[in-house]
Amino acid sequence: MRRVLVALSVIPFAVIHAQGMAPVDQYRMDRAAEIALAKSAAPAAISEDADVLVMGAAGYETAVKGKNGFVCVVERGWATDYGNPDFWNPQVRSPFCYNALGARSVLADYLARTRQALSGMSEAKMEAAKPPLKLENGAMAYMLSKDGYLGGDVKGPWHPHVMVFMPHMSAASLGANVEHSPAVVNDSPTSRITVFVIPVARWSDGTADSAP
Repeated sequence: MRRVLVALSVIPFAVIHAQGMAPVDQYRMDRAAEIALAKSAAPAAISEDADVLVMGAAGYETAVKGKNGFVCVVERGWATDYGNPDFWNPQVRSPFCYNALGARSVLADYLARTRQALSGMSEAKMEAAKPPLKLENGAMAYMLSKDGYLGGDVKGPWHPHVMVFMPHMSAASLGANVEHSPAVVNDSPTSRITVFVIPVARWSDGTADSAP
């Protein structure tokens, strides 16, 4: 799988977060590059038959219609928790490929948030207006792309991993985030769900994860 090169604006993400949303064009991508990056979130055996969404001026639209129930998408910074320094960072490009259950719940929530962001709504108003998240049992997503940029703290794709979405619970209740535990959990108190992160050995193109 060829690597996707994306031209990104070099603006300090902390400054962007303080000032609010950058100009919309800084969050947009070339359509073909966005499709390729979205599909790189999962192995070709999955992504080749998945729906692929791309971000338009007012929200996401279907660029490729699939047939296996999976939906691949490149998420922007406002997919993070409210208050995260990367919320308005235009460099963020997070490739996900959701199964049908994840697409109907977690992805649907993100798509609604995108429409709010692109309409000019502030982060504070978005948080105040957030609807209940109807999480479906079995919701999950692949994040196996080595071409993403997940934020200023990672400055790249982190590690290939699978994400399982669960009702909000503490990391301690799952034995996660402690020394020598293989479980990594995002249980931010501002999040409505807990994300169980399962690191895996290989990227979507089959190459090994060589990062420490």
